[in-house]
Amino acid sequence: MRGENEPVELVCPKCRQVMIVYLPIEELPRCPNPECNGTRMIIEELLDEGKSF
Repeated sequence: MRGENEPVELVCPKCRQVMIVYLPIEELPRCPNPECNGTRMIIEELLDEGKSF
């Protein structure tokens, strides 16, 4: 069952830098890499417990 705070993996579409945040959030953060000029991160994957690699 899904909890109140959901971990999600975000990725920058330009430089592919990865960041993990917990939903719900007001808005998706911007990439901290100065070369990306504040490009908004996008959701790459929902991180569920029990995931195997």
